[in-house]
Amino acid sequence: MQEHFHFTTDPAKLQKQYAAIFCFVSAQLSLIQMYLHRRNRHLVKQEDEVVMAVHLLGKLLGFSSERAWHRFVTGNLFTNGSFLERSRYNRRCGALGFAIKWIRHELAKRGQHHAYAVVDSLPLPLCHPARMQRVKRFRGIADMGYCASKKQWYYGFKLHLQVTNQGLAMGYVVTEASCHDVKAAETVMTQIPHPYNFGDKGYISRALREKLYEEHQAAFWTPSRHNQKHGPSKAWEEWIRKKRKVIETVFSILVDQYRITDIRANSITGFEVALDGILLAYSLVTLGLVER
Repeated sequence: MQEHFHFTTDPAKLQKQYAAIFCFVSAQLSLIQMYLHRRNRHLVKQEDEVVMAVHLLGKLLGFSSERAWHRFVTGNLFTNGSFLERSRYNRRCGALGFAIKWIRHELAKRGQHHAYAVVDSLPLPLCHPARMQRVKRFRGIADMGYCASKKQWYYGFKLHLQVTNQGLAMGYVVTEASCHDVKAAETVMTQIPHPYNFGDKGYISRALREKLYEEHQAAFWTPSRHNQKHGPSKAWEEWIRKKRKVIETVFSILVDQYRITDIRANSITGFEVALDGILLAYSLVTLGLVER
């Protein structure tokens, strides 16, 4: 249970992780302070750097409950009562959503120097399948979709993500669960364009491939279906499968270690801040800026 996390964590390692995140965030926020408008800035109890570093540390450690994470912070990191009250902390995190998104995007640009990129989608369920018909959470925004890998229907969102061959997350889009991968592919791959891209059979589309090449100079390869007349060789199919394996590993890490499918936010802002925080924390570890 997350409430008992303090029994298994190393305080020295925790302080080291927090210090590394704080130093990185401080350097980045200094570049965009002019855009972080706030009245009575001199009266804040904790600086933006502290709030953002605490938020990212929670995502790094895999906390999905903001209540449990705030209890852990006040009991282990800020024991003198100097930290923000929980609701104010959550509001401050929401106000810093722009900064989190900007920093993540700047880190993602480093992926343009990597060998190639892979795009795929990940289901983000919002409830148990048994509650799909009566759930009210994000009603009107989320919907029902089919997860082919698990062979079951789910209610929620779908994360379309582009990662490099070194596992760095680049562009991403969150859509309703019923959205087809091809519809979101161009948006994902053109946020931070990479010249060489791979996808699975769900992205097979001649129009998409030609548009990416003509308008963005981006090559896009996918495996072929069994009923295609002019299919490539088995060696080519195996080569693409090995190239795509990296994104399956990334999804496994995001689900198991960062608990990206367990976001409990009940507002769009909260959901977006939590998702950006997870992707930023994961990017920091991938680039070796923070120790996991």
